[in-house]
Amino acid sequence: MLCGLTTAEAQQSPPADGEEGPRRGLLDDSTKMVYGPNTSLYFYEKYVRNNRFEKVALDTSLTGFHNYEPVADTWYTYQDLGNLGTAARPIFYEVPVQIGRTSGFHAYDLYYHSPDSIRYFDTKSPHTHIAAFFGGGNRNKLDVEFVRNIQPNWNVGIAYRTIRARKTLNPTRRDDNNVVNDSYEMHTNYVSPNGKYRLLASFTRMKHNVNEQGGIIPPDVDTTSLYFTYEDSKVWLRNSRARDLRQAYHLYQQYEIVKGWQVYQVFDKKKQEVTFFSNLGTSDSDFFNENRFNSSDSSLVHSKPDTTNNHNHYSEWKNEFGFKGDLGPVYYNAYIKLRTGRMASRFFSENNSFTELFVGGALRGEINENWIFEAEGEYLIPDGYRISGLFISPYLDVRYTKALYKPTLAQERYAGNHYRWDNDFSNIGVDQIKGTIKVNLGKSTLRPNLTVNRINNYVFYNEEQVPNQAGSEAFMVIPGFSGDLVLSGKFHWESDVRYTLITGGAADAFRIPEWFINSRIYFDGPLFDENVFVQMGLEVRYRSGNFAPAYMPATQQFHLQNEFNVYAYPVADAFLNFRINRTRVLFRYNHLNAGFMENDGYFITPGYTGLKNMLDLGISWYFFD
Repeated sequence: MLCGLTTAEAQQSPPADGEEGPRRGLLDDSTKMVYGPNTSLYFYEKYVRNNRFEKVALDTSLTGFHNYEPVADTWYTYQDLGNLGTAARPIFYEVPVQIGRTSGFHAYDLYYHSPDSIRYFDTKSPHTHIAAFFGGGNRNKLDVEFVRNIQPNWNVGIAYRTIRARKTLNPTRRDDNNVVNDSYEMHTNYVSPNGKYRLLASFTRMKHNVNEQGGIIPPDVDTTSLYFTYEDSKVWLRNSRARDLRQAYHLYQQYEIVKGWQVYQVFDKKKQEVTFFSNLGTSDSDFFNENRFNSSDSSLVHSKPDTTNNHNHYSEWKNEFGFKGDLGPVYYNAYIKLRTGRMASRFFSENNSFTELFVGGALRGEINENWIFEAEGEYLIPDGYRISGLFISPYLDVRYTKALYKPTLAQERYAGNHYRWDNDFSNIGVDQIKGTIKVNLGKSTLRPNLTVNRINNYVFYNEEQVPNQAGSEAFMVIPGFSGDLVLSGKFHWESDVRYTLITGGAADAFRIPEWFINSRIYFDGPLFDENVFVQMGLEVRYRSGNFAPAYMPATQQFHLQNEFNVYAYPVADAFLNFRINRTRVLFRYNHLNAGFMENDGYFITPGYTGLKNMLDLGISWYFFD
């Protein structure tokens, strides 16, 4: 299936498959090899699969470097629980890439490096990248990556990533962590000496542990509870924890039978284990509903009356076979794909299993590097599909997507100690069109845009915290604007503004703020005879007040609620990013406007406050020996 590329990607001229790519500035004045970002290039699997092979230099830019957390890195288009590594969901509706079954446990997707996000390297020297971030209140993140070439045509890499985030609400000690994440990945890529055979392989694993808090106890429940006391807040849960364990094996290989025509195969084996534990012999039981589904055999670990011990195990196997090639300026692809999987639970009488067969293909035509059209389609036999078309020009980009996709396994069947359901939902339908007008004024870029969605049979978690299917349609019209206005060559004003209008019988199933605004203004330029490159400025974000979805830890799902208005509140952060040679450093002061507003603070999710004012520090190093 053809993956959409950005305009910048489309406008680059990639080297031929199997070639070394550009190597500029590799020799110094004494003709010695100089290793650096241009000798450690990387690429993604989609570049290989779509016959748009290119190698990208390592990122040493400063723009957005201060937004090191995964939610901030999306420029806050996700809603989380106010701390690094907590459960998160997209604010805006997204058409699923997978039209078949998924586990339905997606609260921690943002922190998992899935196989399609792996960067495969072509490096001429051992290369190490270390990025350490020390957030105020002991919100810490560390990424370590090492890659090297075994042979000129064979590269390997390994990465370790970790999060240690102390509770921002009511920590009882220095290491009273809200989130502990340990992730690693291993990958390799090989191309035969004649360039006809290529292999990409990876293994990824994430263990994400969360000590759940349930949010702040409302003052109308406990008059001694206050919302903006942070470390002194009274929270619902102290003896409840969740875990999301994921791992995946991935293999991609292709062989060129004749020039311009390749056959390929993709194999995936995935698993996800989702658990939730709560000691109901403590005050934690006050947070949950009164339903208990313990069996009469209390000797079972999941059936003790004073304990919740939910467990869901999802596993999947996938095999895809296809062919692809180029006929002049036209790329083509066709494939067949088989997926099998299951969801198992201690509370299930039998596993919830599935087998899915897909056929699909893609076409791409390039009149030149500025005029491109793409089309892709996938059919899930007999009752699911996704078709998409993309048109790229120097002035306008338009994408249309139509899909009919399956509800998740968790939405259809769930059994735990607090909630149970067994549903037979219809497939969900969506029509989406996105358009962007491209205006370039020297170094400045302006991007007016419009998104229109029509969604029917949408499945969501309702106010009772159980899945429900809307019986009518929802229509969304989302005009927006993004741009980078450059003033005097060194001052930038970047913005992302969206207005959302939702109508139709199912409009209430979507809780999207009417206004969503991000903006940053900063100085960007060299100092000290160009020995230091600096970005320094102010970033502000704003969302309209709305009844944002609440979060239920027992099921790890966000759900509708109509009682808690997450009111409008502008948040300002000051930042300083600078680079010396290949080392980047960030300073960010969060919530600069704290104490200057009508309200004492702000909420992100019902019961969960945003950060108080605090200072973050980060540093990123590259080593090439």
